Formats: sequence, C-alpha cells, structure tokens
Amino acid sequence: MTVTNKLIYKKRKIWEPMLSIQERMELGKNQRLTTPREAHAMMAPSEGRADPIQLLIDLDAGRVPKLIPIRYGRMLQSPFAFLRGSAVVMAEDLFNTPCSDIYVQCCGDCHLMNFGGYATPERNQVFDINDFDETLPAPFEWDVKRLAASIVVAGRYKQFTSKEIKKAAFETVKTYTDEINAFAGMRQLEIWYNRLDESTVIKMFRTDREFVKGVKKITEKARRHTHEFAFPRLSEIKNGKRRILDDPPLIYHSEDGDKMVESGNVFFDEYYDSLTDDKKSLLDRYRLEDIALKVVGVGSVGTRCLIGLFNVSDEDAIILQFKEGKQSVLEKYAGKSVYSNHGERIVNGQHLMQTVSDIFLGWTKSKSGFDFYVRQLRDMKASANIELFTPVVLKDYSSLCGWTLAKSHAKAGRSPEIAGYIGKSDAFAEAVTEFAVKYADQTEKDYKLLVAAEKDKRIVAERGK
Repeated sequence: MTVTNKLIYKKRKIWEPMLSIQERMELGKNQRLTTPREAHAMMAPSEGRADPIQLLIDLDAGRVPKLIPIRYGRMLQSPFAFLRGSAVVMAEDLFNTPCSDIYVQCCGDCHLMNFGGYATPERNQVFDINDFDETLPAPFEWDVKRLAASIVVAGRYKQFTSKEIKKAAFETVKTYTDEINAFAGMRQLEIWYNRLDESTVIKMFRTDREFVKGVKKITEKARRHTHEFAFPRLSEIKNGKRRILDDPPLIYHSEDGDKMVESGNVFFDEYYDSLTDDKKSLLDRYRLEDIALKVVGVGSVGTRCLIGLFNVSDEDAIILQFKEGKQSVLEKYAGKSVYSNHGERIVNGQHLMQTVSDIFLGWTKSKSGFDFYVRQLRDMKASANIELFTPVVLKDYSSLCGWTLAKSHAKAGRSPEIAGYIGKSDAFAEAVTEFAVKYADQTEKDYKLLVAAEKDKRIVAERGK
C-alpha cells in the first residue's frame, strides 16, 4: 500500500486555474479504480505486524519517567481505554490497509471521547472535535475508521448486542457519507461558518427524548465551567497571593516554583508572539502569578503539561494550559509536518478543522527545546460519559460525531473529492463497519498483550490515578 500521491492536497498557486466542483468529484470517483470502496473492509495483514506493545514503549522516550506508569494504568482500565491511548498502533495498522489517497487535514486520533462541547468567544457552546495532538494531512478514511472502531469497542465495553453495536457504527459512517455529500454542494463560507450548537443538536435528535435530556443536562453543567468558575476551585489565596492548589500526582508544584514563574515569563514571550495583536492587548492586562504541572488525558500522560494562573486581581483571573506538542503518530506514515514547531502544527490544524477555536490558542517552545501549545483550561467544556450510554444514546451520539467529522473535513477543503469517492450508496459505510468490527477484535487482543506485558514486567502500571 502506498500513500504517495496525496490527491488534491498539494498547494495551489493563486494564478493556477481552479477545477469545478464536478471535476473535483470526478477526481475522487476515479480513485475507486485504484481502491474500490469495498476494499476498506480489509484489515492490515497479521503476518509481519509490528509489536503493538513495543510501539507504545517507543513513545515513552522523552516523556516524564515518573508519569509513564500512570499512562499504562489508565490504558489497562479496559480495551476502550487501550484504544484511546494507542493511536500509534492504529496508525501503523491503517498504513497497511487500502488507501483512497485523498488527503485532508485529519484529527489523527478520532475516537468518541475526542469530541465534546466548548465555549465560543461569544460565550455560546458548540459541539466539535476537541483534541488535535496528532493532527496532520492524511487519508480521510483514517479518521472515519478510527471513529467507527471506537464505537464498536465502546459498545462491547457496555455489553450491548452485536446488532446494536454494528447499527451504531454503520449509522455513524452513513451520517458522515450523507453530510460530506451535502457539504460538497455548499458555498465555501457556508461550510466555514457551519456549526453544531445546543439548539441544532436538539433539533436533530428531537425524537429521542433520552438523548435530548442528556444533552441539556451536560450543557447546563458545562456552562458553569468558565474561567470564573475554574480559577476559584483550582486556586487559593496563600501569603497574600493566589496560588494553584496541589492535587498530587495530577496537579503539583515544582520544587523550584518561584524560578519557574521567573523563567516562565521568558517562556511565555514566544507564546505571546504567536497571538494576534488584539489578543496580545487582552493578555497584556494579566500577569503571571503561579505555575504548576498537570497530568492530562490517556495517551498524553507523561508528556509535559503546565498550567499558568494569570490574574488582574484576586477576583479576575484565567488559567491557561501549556501542553507539550510531540511529533504526530501519523508523520511516519503520512509524511512530515510542514511546521517545525509541533505546537504550531496542532494550533493550525485545530483552526482548520474546528468551527471556532479558543481565543487564547497559541504555541511556544521551552529553553530545553520542547514544543508547546496553549489554550484555556476548562472553558465551558462538556464531554459524554460512556458509563451512562444506552444503545440508543451510543447510536445518536456516534452519529453526531460522524456529522461533526464530515464538517471538519469539509472545512479543511476536501468535501468534493471525498464525496465523489464515497458516493451516495452504502458501500463505503458497510465496508468501514466491517473493518471496525475486525479492528475491535484486534484491539481486544492487543489489550490482552498489554495486560501480559505488565505481568512480565515489560511495563510498569500505576492504577487509580
């Protein structure tokens, strides 16, 4: 399998003639001759497959050593948790499956829990992809297949029936198919401004009272997760100054906290330079008061993450998260990033795929050479709780994610080619659903390998963190 053509993704000079929408759809349709849609049901060959545990261990290089056991402890919670933390394993497997060769800006780690709600600058809440650590131009179906596989693994974790699980996966890919076809016929600005807010979600699923009730409950809770809500709960007044509260081992101060604040002002200069002038003016009104280290995510555990408390006064503050940006797991398979700073790669991918992004989104580099990207901490963020899913909620929520992924791929500019390739039949949805079931089987086997690796002391895991 090769992914060398990168159909349509090459940059176009402004004076070059543009192809019509129909011509672009035909280019996508012609890719079926090389890779039929039905081929996407195929799994990577098991013979010669890379050792999944070694792929995970290789990612430990450069991470904070004492946090790595927490990462494995979180991944060992279930096969679904394993899938969340093993994007590198699936990237290796996807590379060895049939490829459409239609490249688009991909999320790179597209699973159910990487979608959720967050605040727009207008203080409304929208639903979108919310994690872009692995974002990179890659074959569009890699995102679709990872999303579908996560649905099957999540459904099995909840012990739903095979029929219920397959229906949820199929409906999600079918929703992606329908929406990518709709986006292909839209005006560009119509795509760019398209968004899923609470009212739109409720309208889409108004016949499912259970799902609508859950959406309203989650949204109401998220509205309290503003900076006004976050910083009093995460900080305290100590010796006349506001300080971040320690919650070890998840949030803790360095022994050289004062030195971190002093050097942090230099560290933040490059972040400041990444912002537009209006955001610089806003940030100028705050001063850095405190810095602490934070443990985040599942697959991200062990990467460097700082939170900085910036305030105007004791009652007017914001908390920004500085998260390390490492090389995308897709780069080995889809090509090197055009950005030298992985924080910049993440920020630009996020801007391209999200409808609207955090006003403080930016990037920087530490003196030690580590790349970081920056965003607000807990700004009206909402996420689904898989523990509360029913079969109907799984189907509806997953379909919502399929709609959102289609919007993100369309906003990145590739909907005509993708729509031409997929078409309007169920062929692609059926193939990806079949792949998702097979990949869920593989994930369960890989999860057992991780369990065995702990017993063999190949890895060390720390649970309950």
